Amino acid sequence: MKKGHILIVDDNKNVLTALRILLERYFESVTLLSSPKQLHSQWREAAPDVVLLDMNFSAGINTGNEGLYWLSEIKKQDADLPVVLFTAYADIDLAVTALKQGASDFVVKPWDNAKLIATLQAAYSLRESRREVKQLREQQHSLNRELNREREICWGVSESMQALHELIQKVAQTEANILLTGENGTGKEVIAREIHRLSLRNKEALITVDMGAVTESLFESELFGHLKGAFTDAKTARTGKFEAANHGTLFLDEIGNLSYPLQAKLLSALQSRQIVRIGDNRPVPVDIRLISATNRDVQESVRKGTFREDLLYRINTIQVEIPPLRERKEDIPLLAGFFLQKYAKKYAKEPLSLTSEAVRHLQAYRWPGNVRELQHTMEKAVILSESETLQSSDFYLNKPLPAAAELDDMTLDEAEKTLIRNALNRHRRNLSATATALGISRPTLYHKMQKYDL
Repeated sequence: MKKGHILIVDDNKNVLTALRILLERYFESVTLLSSPKQLHSQWREAAPDVVLLDMNFSAGINTGNEGLYWLSEIKKQDADLPVVLFTAYADIDLAVTALKQGASDFVVKPWDNAKLIATLQAAYSLRESRREVKQLREQQHSLNRELNREREICWGVSESMQALHELIQKVAQTEANILLTGENGTGKEVIAREIHRLSLRNKEALITVDMGAVTESLFESELFGHLKGAFTDAKTARTGKFEAANHGTLFLDEIGNLSYPLQAKLLSALQSRQIVRIGDNRPVPVDIRLISATNRDVQESVRKGTFREDLLYRINTIQVEIPPLRERKEDIPLLAGFFLQKYAKKYAKEPLSLTSEAVRHLQAYRWPGNVRELQHTMEKAVILSESETLQSSDFYLNKPLPAAAELDDMTLDEAEKTLIRNALNRHRRNLSATATALGISRPTLYHKMQKYDL
């Protein structure tokens, strides 16, 4: 299928005719202008995706300054529009200057048809990629506005969380890379969003990547992007997460699960502050603030040789440890009330409250799933509530591992759920370690956790 609108600006009518015949077979439409002075009047009607611009228009003048002038005029109309320059051999140095001023590429006259088509198609892929980035940013901005409006964060009253709050306020407005550590469910992503909200980059996007879910084969495509046709399934160009987070914040969750070979590729991008899309050889500079998170002991991983020490130094200018909920039980009443009111409002219930017995019941539980488990517990209680005051019997908390004799009275599903739940607790909800211990794959574990609401 032919895609893309090409606008050609050249004062040689023979060149225009030849290009129209050639390019109409590959692009949806081709618009021809014999003078750049027509750009202002024809711009809206042409609606180009790519501009092919000659560098000289006045007879006897070959400085290329006209091309540079009209390049700047085009960029005023659309800064993201790819402009490919037409240049003679003697103008190559000038073309390089133009590249520094925003041109995406140049083609030498007389041109090679195949190279010209490939250059224009690559420029069109770049246009699509930039549109994708813009759309993603707009969606992310909307999401960030909603998240910031709700301010879904409750710090608690414990000394550890008050100290954490003070630390976050200090480091948020710096450009320091931050490593968030702590058990699953402690709220690392919530803290990452709060850091971004308080940062100087909060007008830009926060892009999240679950490193534990990125396969080795898709790592570079996911993070760095690719051009159309770069590999078998690359039917369209794709923008990577690094580019999408440009001028904003990139949050790499579960970074401790990244394999050793992929750690080297990530380190290279972080050190050079640039990425190269698959299928391309041109580096793309990126300006990001990095926040990473892991539930693993990365220092121990470094000692075992499974995590690069140089990468650890790169990502943890500031390391922030988030304490588990069982170590700050004085926060449970406040958190429970916070979630109680949140879900009462969400499900259009009357304002709800907890009895003293219910609070003691919640504080006595160890919360292996931490704040996330408490949140889900409160939501379930609100949904099923029949009274404005919740009792301890309204909360369905996971039971300890049953004795072997008790398994005889369980169904197969009940026994499997118990086995998975306790393996998750035993491995502090580290999914990779849990899957290995159970002898199943990580995707299978994900599926069973969804099945049993774990």
